[in-house]
Amino acid sequence: MREVQEKTQERAVLVGVKLPHMDERQFQDSLAELTSLADTAGAKVIGRFIQVRQQPDAATLIGKGKTEELAGYCQEAEVDLVVFDRELSPAQARNLENKTGVKVIDRTQLILDIFARRAQTKEGKLQVELAQLKYLLPRLAGQGTQLSRLGGGIGTRGPGETKLETDRRRIRKRIADLGKELKEVQQHRALLRKSRRGEPLPLVSLVGYTNAGKSTLLRMLSGADITVEDKLFATLDPTTRRVQLPNHDHILLTDTVGFIQNLPHHLVAAFRATLEEVREADLLLHVADAAHPNCEGQIRAVESVLASLQCLDKPLIVVFNKTDMVKDREDIPYTTYPKVHISALKGWGMQQLLNLIVEVLQERYVNLKLSVPYKHLDIVSLLHQKGKVQKEEYRADGIYIEAEISRVWAERLKKRLL
Repeated sequence: MREVQEKTQERAVLVGVKLPHMDERQFQDSLAELTSLADTAGAKVIGRFIQVRQQPDAATLIGKGKTEELAGYCQEAEVDLVVFDRELSPAQARNLENKTGVKVIDRTQLILDIFARRAQTKEGKLQVELAQLKYLLPRLAGQGTQLSRLGGGIGTRGPGETKLETDRRRIRKRIADLGKELKEVQQHRALLRKSRRGEPLPLVSLVGYTNAGKSTLLRMLSGADITVEDKLFATLDPTTRRVQLPNHDHILLTDTVGFIQNLPHHLVAAFRATLEEVREADLLLHVADAAHPNCEGQIRAVESVLASLQCLDKPLIVVFNKTDMVKDREDIPYTTYPKVHISALKGWGMQQLLNLIVEVLQERYVNLKLSVPYKHLDIVSLLHQKGKVQKEEYRADGIYIEAEISRVWAERLKKRLL
């Protein structure tokens, strides 16, 4: 008999499908990541199935023979859950459940389940529910003609509809309602950002692969009590803290949701309200797990998401974290971006990181021409503090100023005047 505490966990089998275009290391890393995802979701992984195919099987993804083998193992090992590393079509998921007799989900559903557990704020819960419903809608399947009220004969005419159609209509309505609520959240965030411009501090966003150590770094730099766990997607809701730099300037540092390989597009779309924090940032700190065997692949995955958010043109620093666990720094991937090696957990390299932030924020000076209303004399003061004022004229409508100032501060001050 299994232990009592083990019964609270679903016994899971993971299934990976290797196609000809897949790199072996990337394939194995993806399966290892799926194991971590299953563990984070609370499942107990008891086995793995790997199928090598020239192309996916349309009916079951893995083919008839492998499906029968999987079904036999599920019955013998008392499996509760089968998790596929690739996204399944509605028909494939249905066929696999019919064959195995157990619940079958894919990588996307697993991530959505983790997000549902992790979401704490109203915004986070709305975003997760929206992503889940968008995923579910095309996967609704009918349960036979007994549910239909549209057949011929007496008593079947009129505004009847199938249960399936009712479900779809309700889900579409809920999706529309959630979209409206999230739009209100975006507007609220926009107001918060506008209020932050009242104190024109540079905005710096922490981005990176999930579990790379972003929250640990935020806690170390700000001294704030931030939730830190050695789990995937420990942080879903953005957290912003004020941090002082070595030159006595301050920045607003924001922790954001972690990225992952093959991040479901439903989640990217649903979390756009949260990811707006990244798009609004003046500087990105890309936190990478230097000790991870596939650090380079994780960096590429993050850059892919940043590209989809049109953020790769922003100033960026690569922060190689967990370097205390790296035996040879020559194994750390090369990058053309400014970089620093740290250990957020042990506090190593914090001063070097802060100095680099100062350096990057102060580079790229631009010539700025502004007409500043008299009610914004604090902006004139900031121009003198942060830049080199070359011309200053007092006019009827305000103070005309020409100054040389860093691009980041120029953008902050111009937004303040909007």
